[in-house]
Amino acid sequence: MKRLTVVLLILALTAYFAPGALAHEQQKIPVFVDGLPVAFDVPPVIQNQRVLVPFRAIGEALNIEVSWDYLTRTVRATDGENSVVLPIGSNTAYRNGSPISLEVPPQILKGRTLIPLRFFGEAFGCRVDWDGALKEVRIASPPAAMTVIGFYALGDSRTSSWTNLFGMPYPRHAPGNTDIVDELALGWYSLDKDGNLLTRSRTGWQRPDGWERVLEAAEKYKLKTEMVVHVTDGDGTLSSLLADGKAMERAINEITREGVLYQGVNLDFEGLGYQDTGAELQAVRDAFTGFVAKLAGKLKVAGLNLTLTLHAPNSAYRGYDYQALGGLADRIIIMAYDYGTTPEPVDLVREAVEMARAAVPAEKLVLGISVPAETAASVLTKMGMAKRYGLDGIALWRLGLVPGEIWEALRSTIVPGNRPDLG
Repeated sequence: MKRLTVVLLILALTAYFAPGALAHEQQKIPVFVDGLPVAFDVPPVIQNQRVLVPFRAIGEALNIEVSWDYLTRTVRATDGENSVVLPIGSNTAYRNGSPISLEVPPQILKGRTLIPLRFFGEAFGCRVDWDGALKEVRIASPPAAMTVIGFYALGDSRTSSWTNLFGMPYPRHAPGNTDIVDELALGWYSLDKDGNLLTRSRTGWQRPDGWERVLEAAEKYKLKTEMVVHVTDGDGTLSSLLADGKAMERAINEITREGVLYQGVNLDFEGLGYQDTGAELQAVRDAFTGFVAKLAGKLKVAGLNLTLTLHAPNSAYRGYDYQALGGLADRIIIMAYDYGTTPEPVDLVREAVEMARAAVPAEKLVLGISVPAETAASVLTKMGMAKRYGLDGIALWRLGLVPGEIWEALRSTIVPGNRPDLG
């Protein structure tokens, strides 16, 4: 009887103490960097009210180079400016050579090396917040130097690109938001099916009166400029153009001639490949790639850059060979929007970025953001995606539609690359 009593007592104590003792290992602890979840092969744990995470996954999410020294059992990490050393089992870590005390040491659990998350994040300039209600960690990465392109198109008094950018009604100007914008994509041109360059199109794209003042103001505030040539294929205009050799030659010559007014050309040919498959789709892709190849050659001779604004590779428009085009253009803007919900779904935007990045070097890619579909918080997530995947920057559609809270969100996460001389 005594033996049975002892067994029952042991079982009772195990049931009472085990859940509490292991709760820090069993509960799910989501970790987000710039609103994007971090995937861990071993889940984070809590010890002494401190979250520990596998070091490689968090390093990759923050674009921090991490390594494991087997001889000294030490984690080493650097972002190029700061360095961190974390010896396993030690309550002392080192940041740029200076010792820092830790409440919980790095350790090996279930075959993975875990490090204290708050120390690691803050050591590299991140803001690390614990949400006690949701039991999750939210990390904001430090501001990064990234290119910001603003599409400048005709609006009205309420949605004026000029006023939104320069902070004053046309023709007066001030620094306004030029501190956060590096380049202007000037949506002023189109083409007809015969290859004639148009400054007034059927789709509403047109060069405004007084356009020269825009170029003067851009030069004053050190903004680069590109002429945007926008053509859609809704009525077959684009297909007709790409099927006519003489029309293509005319278009290329007229674009190059006009392009000398700017630092580059931005080709925005939309609607290609919709519902096409097989040989038909390949023919569409080849036609567009051929046009781009000829234009790129002409622009290179003229000393002008070429940007392509393309439908996302996971959109309904598949007429764009990203790999071939990435080898021809200086830069590609991914139009990762118009998926049907707002804000634009993170999973689909990320898929678009990953597909584009698999075909084109990350430094040639720019994430297009449709401002009307986003909030300040969702823009930060999209910015975080551009950071995580090492993209060149973002492109905003469009100036005139960017509210103050989104400008401030951008300032919180971007190191302005454009610093105007106000003298």
